[in-house]
Amino acid sequence: MTSTPAGEPAVEKPRWLRDLVRFLPLKSQFVLSGNIRDLQLAEFPAGSGQAVPLPLVECLCEELRAFGYTSVIAYDPLTGFRVLPRPGQQRDASADTLLTELGLQPADGFAPAGLELFAETLRRIVEREGPRIAVLADFASQMVVRPDALLNEEHRAFTRALILSQRAQPRRAEGASAALFNTVVWIVEKEGDLPDWLLIGNPRVRHVPVSRPDHHFRRPLARSLLRALPGADSAPPEQVAAAVEAFVDETEGMLLVDLNAIVQLARTERIELSRIRDAIRQYKVGVTEDPWARIERSKIRNGESYVKERVKGQDHAVTRVLDIVKRAATGVGGGRRGNRPRGVAFLAGPTGVGKTELAKTLTSLLHGDESAYIRFDMSEFNAEHADQRLLGAPPGYVGYDVGGELTNAVRERPFSVILFDEIEKAHPRLFDKFLQVLDDGVLTSGRGDRVYFSEAFIIFTSNLGVGSVTPAMPFEEVENGIRTGIQSFFRDKLGRPELLNRIGDNIIVFDFIRDDVASEILAGMVRSLFSDVLERQRISVSLSDGAYERLREVCLADMSHGGRGIRNKVESHLVNPLARALFDRDVGPGSTVTIESVEPGLQVTVLELSVEQASR
Repeated sequence: MTSTPAGEPAVEKPRWLRDLVRFLPLKSQFVLSGNIRDLQLAEFPAGSGQAVPLPLVECLCEELRAFGYTSVIAYDPLTGFRVLPRPGQQRDASADTLLTELGLQPADGFAPAGLELFAETLRRIVEREGPRIAVLADFASQMVVRPDALLNEEHRAFTRALILSQRAQPRRAEGASAALFNTVVWIVEKEGDLPDWLLIGNPRVRHVPVSRPDHHFRRPLARSLLRALPGADSAPPEQVAAAVEAFVDETEGMLLVDLNAIVQLARTERIELSRIRDAIRQYKVGVTEDPWARIERSKIRNGESYVKERVKGQDHAVTRVLDIVKRAATGVGGGRRGNRPRGVAFLAGPTGVGKTELAKTLTSLLHGDESAYIRFDMSEFNAEHADQRLLGAPPGYVGYDVGGELTNAVRERPFSVILFDEIEKAHPRLFDKFLQVLDDGVLTSGRGDRVYFSEAFIIFTSNLGVGSVTPAMPFEEVENGIRTGIQSFFRDKLGRPELLNRIGDNIIVFDFIRDDVASEILAGMVRSLFSDVLERQRISVSLSDGAYERLREVCLADMSHGGRGIRNKVESHLVNPLARALFDRDVGPGSTVTIESVEPGLQVTVLELSVEQASR
């Protein structure tokens, strides 16, 4: 057990526990639901100022005993009844005596009981005279098959519990300041796990939700747990304080049992206090080393020329995205707290200008493989229940055991670039999930698994606002028009301005493909094609000046589809006719081919070739 040293503030009791204690003299039964399987911070012994993380049942036992209950009995469907000892103490021999007095047959401290015997024992406890007793019905969710369609045995048992809640009388024990009931506490995963008619409209039963621990409750446990790490004894106070704050910030949304497990992992892996973030990351995503720390700085430092070689005419966008990558790699800025993604970029602009290509190139820069990115075409997720495809179907629905496409992918590859393409086409319901990813960095799959996005780089692409701009406009007007369209969509149409706020200044607008850039793109595609033919077929291909100029006129005549349109035209007017000509003329390896003219027709494009066949 860990404790809070003298001089540090005593641990504040959780709100749920203060609520329960306050109503002990007023209610005969309680229902606890929510975060019931987590550790709970308790003062042990009471009034000592020592902070001890205990399971909820043990925490309740200590608090009820401190409040004046002589005995606390726990029940669960597997082992039946047992009298709980105080934390850290052995079972008292008198425990079996009490169980025997209640009509049970204990063996080694446990008295098995089915639902019928449980209900009868509950009556004996509630009506028992003498010292006060509390009974904790743990795993009560498993005591019924369906709370809305009870079996006869289940209905009889809970009807007795309902009647007992009304008939129970508080009694004042000798020397006690208040009259108390022999209290019944039901512990369930969610309130609806018990029959509604037991709780709703019942003035003698109080529902107490158990919330997840916020930073007020993680901090005292963090102070206590981190003292066990290597290097903590010799660390200066300011380093310990910094480690505590990092521990609290990086475990946002996690449970106290997770904090305890993180420290155990750190001790096993011999991770020192100064590297507590590494232990947290390993616990979340299971990666032994930090891939971001292993990225070669020189690779990113020199990445601008590499990216610009593939993404033409968008120098400002390349620089902005690489700045976000550098911030992700160095951690500069302090804006990334808890589980939030390493980086977020929103790429907006006309179609075919390099948004998706930039995502691929960035993935290649970070991973060494452009296919390693995770892409979701959001036009495929425009149905009402599209969130189930991403996260997985909830329990009881078809596909529940399969999981979600997004959660499965991130769990398998936590260090990844995730591309949400054409985000505006997603169903509005999905934007709540995007907000959760950007805000908390975690999603819960349909199977209940928590999936962390803390190592991911998120990229959204969008064509929003493009309808209000034209290639004839200067870039400043294009940028203003697109930004206005984005703001209007999120604020007015979607009603999610907070999502735009989370993206912040990371909205990067791409320009139209201008004439000079289009010529560069065409030249690059032609070079790539001819290089590929030489490498694969060992055939040297070139274009005459006249043929290239004619090809340029055809391919760049309509730039409404950007670089993607150029690629389509190159395939139609160069790739396909070249393949046809090489095949029909049986051009063999080692030959030299010059394209003398390009003649686009209504049906096909014809190339006029001069060929120097290699001797066979």
